[in-house]
Amino acid sequence: MSRIVKKQRPVHLNLQTIRFPATAIASILHRISGVIMFFAIGILLWLLNASLTSAESFAELQQCLSSFFAKFIVWGIITALIYHMLGGIRHLIMDAGYWEEMASGLLSAKLTFALTIILSAAVGVWLW
Repeated sequence: MSRIVKKQRPVHLNLQTIRFPATAIASILHRISGVIMFFAIGILLWLLNASLTSAESFAELQQCLSSFFAKFIVWGIITALIYHMLGGIRHLIMDAGYWEEMASGLLSAKLTFALTIILSAAVGVWLW
């Protein structure tokens, strides 16, 4: 006696049609910003080493960092740092037992996005 069981799982899961809630997007972006910062450490250490090698290398580095591309890279690193810091604070507050409900978690995720955009724009103004 074999019993046929129909699987309820979709055969083809189209990820482009799934709408993630803001809390899921906040969590994914927190992980991405952490990876960006991991690789940014190498860039920042290289910049620090180049700036401390000699006065000539410092002047060359200063000239290099005045280009649009270099400023864009620095802006991206600082934006990732800002988001990761705000997301980390959000997670620490949630670990303390606050903002765990759906409505407050959604609000805190949107607040993290808004603060990141504001602070990122301020950093962009400061750099350029």
